[in-house]
Amino acid sequence: MLEIAIPGRPPLRATHLVLDLNGTLTVDGTLLPGVAARLQALRSALTIVLLTADTFGTAQAVAETLGAALTVLAPDDGGAQKLAVVQQLGADNVIAIGNGRNDALMLQAAALGIGVVQAEGMAPAALAAADVIFTQVNEALEALLNPRRLVATMRP
Repeated sequence: MLEIAIPGRPPLRATHLVLDLNGTLTVDGTLLPGVAARLQALRSALTIVLLTADTFGTAQAVAETLGAALTVLAPDDGGAQKLAVVQQLGADNVIAIGNGRNDALMLQAAALGIGVVQAEGMAPAALAAADVIFTQVNEALEALLNPRRLVATMRP
């Protein structure tokens, strides 16, 4: 469990980290450098769950590399499917990271929604739904490894 006390918010006691795959952890299906090591460090506190429509056909290999659970979504209405996964895990226990329009519902529902703006950009709906935005997923993962960074950004 990852506990973060952010003033002005209920205490966060997360058990799951739910991540969009394409555009968040990978670019064109290739895992971004540094992601595996940071997720490995977080695995002692959080169950890692990857969500993807597997556009590039690399999801299974990436999930195995990361030691993460994988849910492959149907290509239509990914947003509702991602929301359903977060709700099944218990949204109050979930930290979600994503960048796409189909990530907006999960970012909004999660106890902590983190948006990342990278090579694919970020959809306005995801931007509006996120609690905090980072310019790289590795920065977001570092903030989870060093939660005082989140506290400094998110406190009232």
